[in-house]
Amino acid sequence: MNTTPSVFGAVHLGYIVIETNHLTDWRRFGTDAIGMHHDPISRDLMRFRLDEQECRFLVQRGPAEDVVAIGWHVDDHRSFEQIEARIRAHGVPCVEGGTEEAALRGVERLLRFPGPKGITQEIYTAPVQSSEPLHMLASGFVTGDSGMGHVAITSTRPAQLRGYFHTVFDARLTDCIDETISGVKLKIRFLRVNERHHSIAVAAVRGLPIDPVRTRVQHLNIQTATLDDVAQSYQRVHELGFEMALSVGRHTNDKELSYYARTPSGFEWEVGWNPVVVDESTWEPSTHQGISIWGHLPVGRTIIDKLDQFRLGARSLARSEATVPALSLREP
Repeated sequence: MNTTPSVFGAVHLGYIVIETNHLTDWRRFGTDAIGMHHDPISRDLMRFRLDEQECRFLVQRGPAEDVVAIGWHVDDHRSFEQIEARIRAHGVPCVEGGTEEAALRGVERLLRFPGPKGITQEIYTAPVQSSEPLHMLASGFVTGDSGMGHVAITSTRPAQLRGYFHTVFDARLTDCIDETISGVKLKIRFLRVNERHHSIAVAAVRGLPIDPVRTRVQHLNIQTATLDDVAQSYQRVHELGFEMALSVGRHTNDKELSYYARTPSGFEWEVGWNPVVVDESTWEPSTHQGISIWGHLPVGRTIIDKLDQFRLGARSLARSEATVPALSLREP
């Protein structure tokens, strides 16, 4: 049970750390296709910016081909210390990030602790603002009080995963989607930590403890400033030869218009525009049938791709999904 005041509204998705051996492809994908600002750090490190904050995506050389850490911007030191106290009270270890680690992430104060599916969670205050002008193909991205987008995760332990984010960040259930894909029934729950419709989405196969996704995250999302930004980046993804996962469409629950590209590491990257903003005084959770009002059709999917997904799901039966039981007791 949380013994500190709620931190809901004081937490925002701030940055993502990605590990890959395909840095050249990632530079092209992030800069030339998606349209973000790129800062080279070294042969083994680079960063992407969306706004004035020094780092929104830290891409580092390594074998994971996956997201390895999620950084959460906490508004003030009081809320930061409330979260730290809450984690320590549950007996979960926290480690302060070193000066070099904090500098790479563009933050002044950094604390890390274990997260579901082996994704390290990090909280920080006082993000460093860059004085360098943005050089990017997109006209802009929506961050601010909503944070920078969202992360979607597939799980064989969805209740524990939802409980984790409720315990740590007082996440609230926004709504749910029931969807059937290739005969597999999915339940997707959407969690918010501020006014953004969701910062975390948790998907699970109904009735079966299988996970058909190789990577720790299924997709990341960023929100563009204009509809033209979505259309133009969609065209660039095609022209540059990157794989498209889902065509342009509009979601049933948050009404975001978006498409999904496949990153050089294999997980998907959603570029969206104009999702709804939650009004806490009137919002009530509901369940939607299907993820899309229109569009979001699979692109280039073959029977081999579907068989590979079924094989991945079957293999997941033989491995235990990493959880943090002490922080997974309460779910929204």
